[in-house]
Amino acid sequence: MKKLIAAALATTALTGAASAQEITEFRLGILGGENAQDRMASNQCYADKIADALGVPVRVFTPADYNGIIQGLLGGTIDLAWMGASGYAATYIADPEAVEPVLVKQNLDGSIGYYSVGFARKDSGITSLADMKGKTFGFGDPNSTSGYLIPSIEIPKAGEEITMEPGDYFKDVVFTGGHEQTIVAVANGDVDGGVTWADGLGDWEDGYNSGALRKAVDGGLVDMNDMVQIWQSNIIPEGPMVVRKALPADVRETVTQLTADLWENDADCAYGVASGDAKDFIPVTHETYESVVAARLSQSN
Repeated sequence: MKKLIAAALATTALTGAASAQEITEFRLGILGGENAQDRMASNQCYADKIADALGVPVRVFTPADYNGIIQGLLGGTIDLAWMGASGYAATYIADPEAVEPVLVKQNLDGSIGYYSVGFARKDSGITSLADMKGKTFGFGDPNSTSGYLIPSIEIPKAGEEITMEPGDYFKDVVFTGGHEQTIVAVANGDVDGGVTWADGLGDWEDGYNSGALRKAVDGGLVDMNDMVQIWQSNIIPEGPMVVRKALPADVRETVTQLTADLWENDADCAYGVASGDAKDFIPVTHETYESVVAARLSQSN
């Protein structure tokens, strides 16, 4: 797999003789999903490795919402980010030449997919979407794949009565601001049910192997024994690591190769970047996300 990356990037490097010395800093964007302090802590080792490899300072940005990452990549103020599939689709739709997807997280079973997972407090008596009728449903961010785009399309298909219009089937449909906020809101009883993301592998009690639930368990925010799963989406392609196409070719090559080797070289650091256990970071192309681009386009029409 590492040879494949090296070969692919060698072709890119031949198209431009730009040097890493042409940049004075590198900007790493960390997608929302947990509070800014935890995002910084989970990714500081990654930022340090990039700084060492490029020989320039790395600035880490933790925007309050997903749109902050999208606009940063489009505006050239963020150079690299791990995105959700929907966020990547939004970036691509706005400017197909802005970024390039280069790597994707590979799950322990070899897959590159994950799920939007609906959940509620166990003591609420809610065990299905049918039990959510007349209840408040929490979503994360409008630009989140699993936190809004996919459930907003698939949940209405789960029952003839179900719509996403507040006050119709559900008493209310609200945005919490992110995955961590949704988990906390459900745990605290601020909303009756919510959606977040998980790889669907491993045990529910652990928050699965990776995803927002696993991060919440690791952070002591939730006890999964107090929660129950009420819905699961079809499989969603894992979001990509993207780099700005305008970066010097050798910069893109260096950070991509560094990331591709992260599980082999520093599994603890990779765990934080991947939001839990994974097998590897492997090559990916735009074609993987064409269906998500189509879904975003259909919503905007």
